[in-house]
Amino acid sequence: MAGHSQFKNIMHRKGAQDKKRSKIFSKLAKEITVAAKLGLPDPAFNPRLRSAILAARAENMPRDNIERAVKKSADQGGENYEEVRYEGFGPGGVGVIVESLTDNRNRTASSVRSLFTKNGGNLGETGSVSFMFTRLGQIDFAADVADADTMLEAAIEAGAEDCVSGEEGHELFCEAEALHEVARALEAKFGEPKSTKIIWKPQNAIEVDDEKAESLVKLLEALDDDDDVQQVYSNFELSDSMMEKMSAS
Repeated sequence: MAGHSQFKNIMHRKGAQDKKRSKIFSKLAKEITVAAKLGLPDPAFNPRLRSAILAARAENMPRDNIERAVKKSADQGGENYEEVRYEGFGPGGVGVIVESLTDNRNRTASSVRSLFTKNGGNLGETGSVSFMFTRLGQIDFAADVADADTMLEAAIEAGAEDCVSGEEGHELFCEAEALHEVARALEAKFGEPKSTKIIWKPQNAIEVDDEKAESLVKLLEALDDDDDVQQVYSNFELSDSMMEKMSAS
């Protein structure tokens, strides 16, 4: 995988020391509430809610928190969140996509624009970056559920388009519209996946020098830390030296 996944893997390993779990849980709870409000509050009949709950379990979010977030979707007069996507460019011309859930569009737009500006980037128009990415479904399984050949064979049978296996697990990709159908076919063979989600996968990776990479990482971290931001995607590729520097820090 290109730089986005490398960055996410590093951020996940550093997560315990760099981020408060309460903030992570808050974002997860928001997605659960929105998913439950948009469909049925039963994950068996609501694919988006099921994905949100899987993501929460992957972060060891307590069951009580998950149930409370689902129940919150039925509250009268509760917050109504709007899904807004922002696109822009970071240092070195790297494309960045920001997905948010917000109850105040003006506040979020101002915050995202400010973060781009402060960290050497600039916010663009909708569509200015997303054409460089492909909207895909991603299904993740732990490494020990199957060997690479078995997982690849199952992925093909289930209708997946790609399968990447490594020490950290198996990543399978499919058309976004087929995500839950493919996920259920694989679940029948390997059990519940670690996660299912819709992502923006970069078509090509851009490598930048270490100085720009440092500024870019600061931008991505700042965006990811914003309360209204749910997901951040980019198409940059970390150099080997930068990977070593980030892993050691």
